[in-house]
Amino acid sequence: MPRPDGPRLSGIILAAGSSARLGRPKQTLELWGKPVLQHAIDAAAGAKLSEVIVVLGHRAAAIAGVLDLPPGARIVENPDFASGQSTSLRAGLDACDRACDAAAVLVGDQPGLTTELIDKVIGAYLRGDAQVARAMFEGAPGHPVIVDRALWSAWRTVAGDNGWRDLVASAPQRLDVDLGMPPPGDIDTPEQFEALLSAGPPQDRSGGR
Repeated sequence: MPRPDGPRLSGIILAAGSSARLGRPKQTLELWGKPVLQHAIDAAAGAKLSEVIVVLGHRAAAIAGVLDLPPGARIVENPDFASGQSTSLRAGLDACDRACDAAAVLVGDQPGLTTELIDKVIGAYLRGDAQVARAMFEGAPGHPVIVDRALWSAWRTVAGDNGWRDLVASAPQRLDVDLGMPPPGDIDTPEQFEALLSAGPPQDRSGGR
């Protein structure tokens, strides 16, 4: 947890989609002993975040029913999830504690993203003076993306799936944090899920580190 006298960050996990390409809710797929979304929640809960907000939409009640929320984590429903991921970001920002100074945005279908990686991006953000910090994986942008509260009003106005990503890419004060590894992998297709299942948990793939 952050120091009481330091900046406070909220964590927002975007997990409201319908998993159309996969054909079934990816959030509840059993992977490495627990649901896919639970991996993202547990990683965020262990990071230097003051709270964790999980934004659900499609089949929200069924997905919430398989989750084990740790202390400091809560669910927010986005009834407009079909209008794009930006609506889930807006729902998450609106739910953040008013005392928080920034938000770390994550996605619920990257079970390979660990607490350590999240904290590396948080640490770089806290040491710098940029308003936006984002994870980079071998030159490819990823999550988490951390955004200062001063930009939230602009982020609330974007629409669709890519609007907020465009804001990140064009941010004049952006810190790109190279995590020195390939992207952790997300789950959009059955093939991607099977590949992650075969690869094993992150600690196994990194030689137990």
